[in-house]
Amino acid sequence: MMKQDDRDRQVGRYKMLLCVAAGAAAGVLITFIAARGVVTEHEERLTAQNTELSQENETLSQENEELRTQKNKLEAAEDSAGLLSSDSENWAIALVNEGHPLDTSYVPAELTEIETERSVDARIAEDLEQMLSDAADEGLSMYVASAYRSYERQREVFNTTMQDWLTQGYSPIDAYDETRKSVAVPGTSEHATGLAVDIISSQYKELDDKQGDTAEQKWLMEHCWEYGFILRYPPDKSDVTKIVYEPWHYRYVGKEAAKEITEQEITLEEYILGQ
Repeated sequence: MMKQDDRDRQVGRYKMLLCVAAGAAAGVLITFIAARGVVTEHEERLTAQNTELSQENETLSQENEELRTQKNKLEAAEDSAGLLSSDSENWAIALVNEGHPLDTSYVPAELTEIETERSVDARIAEDLEQMLSDAADEGLSMYVASAYRSYERQREVFNTTMQDWLTQGYSPIDAYDETRKSVAVPGTSEHATGLAVDIISSQYKELDDKQGDTAEQKWLMEHCWEYGFILRYPPDKSDVTKIVYEPWHYRYVGKEAAKEITEQEITLEEYILGQ
């Protein structure tokens, strides 16, 4: 039989081994906890860095989008004919006015007749027809009085209007100045783009400010942006557009631009040039 002293020594060894094992386990646990803390800290640092990088990428993306928009608007102002003829998604915002004339040789690649002797750029025909159809469904009666005009036709309209002023006793210079307030000088007319239409109420056919009081024009002014159109020459903006208020003249600019222009209550000039 094992003597008491031997048993005591053996128990002592067991206790020592248990202590060593417990210490080792504790060391492993402490090491694990410490390592886990390092890993967690590292993960948090990586998460913060990823968040920062994502924010930087978003900022860069926004800046790139702004630069692209500025480039598109610059193109719209500097080369309207080139933009209109291109496959660019921004063809509809081409700026044509007295300060940014359209090449006199420009003709839309494809015209679609929407009413007898009334044609538009084929790319806007569907939206225009939908707008007129929806207006009719609302019980409104309107028609397109003028659409695409060639350079030669615009010259005829301008000369005829100028002659009217001359017969009223205006001097040639004054007649010219009065004419260009309401009729674009040939080469600067939006009608030559095929993107502009004069829409008249069947109930009131005069081309004056009262046209804007008709139910048809009120509906168009409220809803035209939904179809990609804007009221091109709104009231109180002639200092920007250089054209008097024309409540019948609508211009296709695309649905995105039309929404922004309408919401901001600005003109195409202000949208493109920031005037």
